[in-house]
Amino acid sequence: MNIDGYYSTRKNVFERIQDASVATKLLMSLMMACLTGIMAQIIIPLPWTPVPITAQTFAVLCSGLFLGKKYGCLSQILYIVLGVAFISWFGGMTGGLDILLGSTGGFLIGFVIASYFVGLITEKYADARNFKKMALTIGIANFALIYIPGLAGLALFLSMQGTPVGIVDLLMMGLVPFIAGDIVKILGAASVSKVFLPKD
Repeated sequence: MNIDGYYSTRKNVFERIQDASVATKLLMSLMMACLTGIMAQIIIPLPWTPVPITAQTFAVLCSGLFLGKKYGCLSQILYIVLGVAFISWFGGMTGGLDILLGSTGGFLIGFVIASYFVGLITEKYADARNFKKMALTIGIANFALIYIPGLAGLALFLSMQGTPVGIVDLLMMGLVPFIAGDIVKILGAASVSKVFLPKD
């Protein structure tokens, strides 16, 4: 396949996803929720924090890239709702309302917001689908839209457990250990955008 054929195929696939029926988009949202659940099982527990390192953020960010703001966001809502209801696919094969109300609940809420934001930018600004602009977009989604509610939820959880922590300790538990891995995931998702999404 030559470069023009590659560009044409990439655009056609993207447009087919955007123009798919509601039923098809719902199915794709469910599939992305499943992918998020699978990626959540790639886990590295840390001894000093109840928040583990997982790979699911990559799926969260890609959900917005491929499905847009509405259905990307829906995929993460499905991930949370089904995980709370009856599927043990949160990190470490866990599930139930206790997880949503626990130390990582704020991060789960952040997944919904981040997916919507990435999808919004992807849909609205075709020129933002290049590597640099998308890395910036995804970086904002990751470090602001996921971590702000995530850290707030972690602080609330610790406070309710009777072990409130200061801002430095909170950052050491909920942000600092994850920065290097998150940069890799951000660059990976930006690369996905560069390769698979049309720029016009």
